[in-house]
Amino acid sequence: MATVTVKQLAETVKVPVDRLLKQMQEAGLEHNVDGDLVSEEEKQQLLGYLQKSHGESQDSKKKITLKRKSTGTIKQGQGRAGRDVTVEVRRKRTYVKKQDVVDESAENDEEPTVKQAEVEVRKIHEEESARQEAEEKARLEKEEALVASQRKAEKKIQEEADKKKQEELIKNNSDEQKTGQNSTEKVANAAEVQAQVQAAEKGNRRTRSKDKNGDAADEFGDGKGKRRELSLKSRRKVKSKPTVSRKEPLKVDQQGGEFKPTEFISREVEMGEFITVGELAQGMAVKAGEVIKALIGLGVMATINQALDQDTATLVAEEMGHKIRFKSADALEEEYEASLDIEGDLISRAPIITVMGHVDHGKTSLLDYIRDTRVTSGEAGGITQHIGAYRVNSDKGELTFIDTPGHAAFTAMRARGAKVTDLVILVVAADDGVMPQTEEAIQHANAAEVPLIVAINKIDLENADPEKVTNELAAKNVVPEGWGGDTQFINVSAISGEGVDELLEAVHLQAEIMELKAVLEAPGQGVVIESSLDRGRGAVSTLLVKNGTLSKGDVVIAGEYYGKVRAMIDDQGANTDVATAAMPVEILGLNGTPEAGDDFSVVANEKRARELAEFRSEKVMEQKQALQKAAKLENAFLNMSEGEKRVLKLIIKADVRGSLEAILQAVSELGNDEVSVQVLGSGVGGISGSDSTLSVTYGASIFGFNVRADKTAKILIEKEGVDLRYYSVIYELIDDIKSILSGMLAPEIREEIVGIAEVRDVFRSPRFGSVAGCMVSEGTVYRNKPIRVLRENVVIYEGELESLRRFKDDVGEVRNGIECGIGVRNYNDVKVGDLIEVFEVKEIARTIQ
Repeated sequence: MATVTVKQLAETVKVPVDRLLKQMQEAGLEHNVDGDLVSEEEKQQLLGYLQKSHGESQDSKKKITLKRKSTGTIKQGQGRAGRDVTVEVRRKRTYVKKQDVVDESAENDEEPTVKQAEVEVRKIHEEESARQEAEEKARLEKEEALVASQRKAEKKIQEEADKKKQEELIKNNSDEQKTGQNSTEKVANAAEVQAQVQAAEKGNRRTRSKDKNGDAADEFGDGKGKRRELSLKSRRKVKSKPTVSRKEPLKVDQQGGEFKPTEFISREVEMGEFITVGELAQGMAVKAGEVIKALIGLGVMATINQALDQDTATLVAEEMGHKIRFKSADALEEEYEASLDIEGDLISRAPIITVMGHVDHGKTSLLDYIRDTRVTSGEAGGITQHIGAYRVNSDKGELTFIDTPGHAAFTAMRARGAKVTDLVILVVAADDGVMPQTEEAIQHANAAEVPLIVAINKIDLENADPEKVTNELAAKNVVPEGWGGDTQFINVSAISGEGVDELLEAVHLQAEIMELKAVLEAPGQGVVIESSLDRGRGAVSTLLVKNGTLSKGDVVIAGEYYGKVRAMIDDQGANTDVATAAMPVEILGLNGTPEAGDDFSVVANEKRARELAEFRSEKVMEQKQALQKAAKLENAFLNMSEGEKRVLKLIIKADVRGSLEAILQAVSELGNDEVSVQVLGSGVGGISGSDSTLSVTYGASIFGFNVRADKTAKILIEKEGVDLRYYSVIYELIDDIKSILSGMLAPEIREEIVGIAEVRDVFRSPRFGSVAGCMVSEGTVYRNKPIRVLRENVVIYEGELESLRRFKDDVGEVRNGIECGIGVRNYNDVKVGDLIEVFEVKEIARTIQ
């Protein structure tokens, strides 16, 4: 077959037809379709082109290289611990074709070179593949049989050794009880046994050496089997040696040649919420491995450093004969709080006053005049950028003022339960009147339940109108004393000083009414006003001492941070060594910056302070989660104790004043003796960061009517999980509040009689005692519902059924007009004529009208 088609040639050389056509055209042949014929000369031309394109000369020696790879699996290791490893074997062979011998027969009948090479290569490939597969299969089968035989032999040896060891232990114990051998005889016997074992082992080694020398010529076949058999025999001899078990049931002490078991000591292990395996083992005075073994017996896989909960630790301790004593998770906090209860002579202290009000209404200017300093000139733009605390000496004593840039810090202090201030001075500009931050200041003062003194500032201006301010504040429920209220109103001027003396007089009067006291000779306690990081000085904290004395060198803990007081600076910028009650100071030495409102106190040493600080750090996340749960509207009623009036706290913001007044009027009419609504804050405009902070502080929900929260408020609301709701229809907002209040009401409990059975006869049962033969006269008698026994229409017993039967069958219910047998649980005084009344208790939800 000298001439073939392109398609046939492609099938012979095993290449795609398109690729072959392309190569033929590149070789200068004119073939376009797979049906074109290819002569022998054209084949040679194509072959020459392909050889040249691959860098080979047509006249060079013909070489064919075969690459072959095969994969197999071998077992690495022994027993179950072994694993299969995949091995890849690669081989490479090169075949050289002999030179063509030119003779007459070859010239007349020439075979194509390409076809001969293909046949030879294919044949060699098939033979080599078959041989490799056969060898690999035989090797794998041999290895699997060998491993299986080895596992079986080892298992048998282990079983025989364990059995023999157990028999020897039983025999030894029996011999010791009968003969009463003393310790000297035991040692001699042990030495003799040891000598015998060593002699036997020495003989085994000689035998193995002789067998090894005798079989050294056997490199393959049975040689390996013999050596493995000898190895197994020697291993069997070693394992069968009489040994003493290391794990004894009792610990013994050798005294005077006798072995006496020590008494078991049951210990009590103290643990908190969690305990590690190592700590539990140490507390029980046992090895950690024994605890881990006990845990495995309970189905728990653990390591020595793994923490166990209280239930698991209790099970393990009881299993091993010990006890667990739980300590409070807040033991450190409880000890710390107990140390805060100080006793001593009480002395009068200066009042702490917070100055609040709208921006640029003159808070800091008024304080400047009182302090006779120029703090405002040192602030950027004349606006207070930080919290400051200052002491002022007046004719009637000292006063401590706190000046705030806003209300966030004040709210944060209240959120952490810190009542920093004793009273609030509300500064209102006579020309501006009541502004949004003025309303917020009133809301904060009312929520904190501290007295309020109003200072109407800027009365020296031409457009000042103090009467207008008084009317506006009266509309916010801040009523002056002259109008029958309880709030002092003082007209002042921060520029001329008019009315300042009257203001200080009002402050001293209010302080005398409050009778503020403190202990002087005691460790210092107080509140953090502010804190910051200074590049040169480190953590700087402003503290306000409320009780006791803070001295330089004291160890202080504030929130999650602690440290030794390295330096103290008073409000005038001078160094001081001592700070007493109602005195603000800056301190250096804490290892961090506590938050405003955190309590601080002096502790005994740094170790205790560090332990408490670390404990508080671990509890931060739990406290945040608890705060989020408390802020959820759905769980508001869960925080109320039984019998206490439940209050729904709201912050309401609306788009216009008319809508806000309508909503507030409707909300004020809701509630009853059990539940009520308290609006902590309201106003016109969007929901601000101050609104969200107030909500987080007092656990209030925010209702927005046609308004939305700004970016700052959204961040805090999402972080703290505040309940925020938007409305565009007033009656939907009111209906929601009614629904929430209804959910806060305790449900109404009602009893409904579902069936009555009349006792016709009484039988005695060894299992149930007195059994009443009854006829159901009304409704249906249910087995799983509570019952009452009535005699002459008087209730004599209330409980539940023990059994309900129809003939010999237990049933769940019996209907009207059907006889049944009833056994009353824990009651055997049933008589003929009694009535058994079955009832059910239903909880009916109540609603707010």
